[in-house]
Amino acid sequence: MTWLVTGGAGYIGAHVVRALTATGMRVRVLDDLSSGHQEFVPPDVPLVQGSVTDPATTAEALAPGGAGPVVGVVHLAAFKYAGVSVERPLHTWEQNVVGTMRLLEAMTAAGVDRLVFSSSAAVYGTPDVDLVTEDTPTRPESPYGESKLAGEWLIRDVARAGGQLRHTSLRYFNVVGSAHAELYDASPHNLFPLVLKAIGERRRPRILGTDHPTPDGTAVRDYVHVGDVARAHAAAAAALVAGRDLAPAYNLGSGTGLSVREVVAVLLGAAGSDLVPEEGPRRPGDPARIVASGEAAARDLGWDPATPVTEMAASAWRAWQQATTR
Repeated sequence: MTWLVTGGAGYIGAHVVRALTATGMRVRVLDDLSSGHQEFVPPDVPLVQGSVTDPATTAEALAPGGAGPVVGVVHLAAFKYAGVSVERPLHTWEQNVVGTMRLLEAMTAAGVDRLVFSSSAAVYGTPDVDLVTEDTPTRPESPYGESKLAGEWLIRDVARAGGQLRHTSLRYFNVVGSAHAELYDASPHNLFPLVLKAIGERRRPRILGTDHPTPDGTAVRDYVHVGDVARAHAAAAAALVAGRDLAPAYNLGSGTGLSVREVVAVLLGAAGSDLVPEEGPRRPGDPARIVASGEAAARDLGWDPATPVTEMAASAWRAWQQATTR
């Protein structure tokens, strides 16, 4: 029994690969390495290098191999930068929507009928509620968020048309930390790596936006450890294998929020740094607060985002140090 993980050489994808193999599942990875790292893929996990937008490569990745047929797909391959997607909408839709369409075509041809889709909190845009649930209206505000919601729609429609596809989508909020010291977040846009890079270079980390209507004036977000997120994928895959019915989408959120100021302070503490953050104006369109309920995932997947923020920060710092001292 083999699962294909698209984007499995990326930061989150590589954690998902390890979570799946820890449950005894065999795994194969499809990744074009545009943002992933070949060294993130374990030596005993086959890697098919290429893009999910290429039908021939996707068909190759889904073909039966020495470990037996592929029984399901965890689809993480995507262009994931919401801010940059505003400048590159065509590229974003090509990678995220056309890529998902090509994958679904290849899965249908190969008879692979289980899919766990990597979606995003970006489908909600700026919610007008204190706690986001799966019933909160979806109002994406970037091509990235739109493309993720379109991916969910495509999957739904294929399932309706054929009646064979069993699926669920996992909507991530802020994924941070490291569950394996060799795996690190190298995104040039995410808060954790931006702060850690500044600390490593002895620069003052920046806090953008101190005039939000929040307790300390900085934006509040829902942070979840990447190891907990990876476990949710493994639980969803196991549920689909067992034939259990799952909801179309689950939020992977903790139900509690942390402000940017709080997060920066915890990261500075984890690194033992005495740097004092500098403050700047908020970025246009940044909502004051986005926090999600994970109750549905707890109910159906047995999921618990149990890792405390201190360990999120400490694990991220350990992985960052290992990556930058190689």
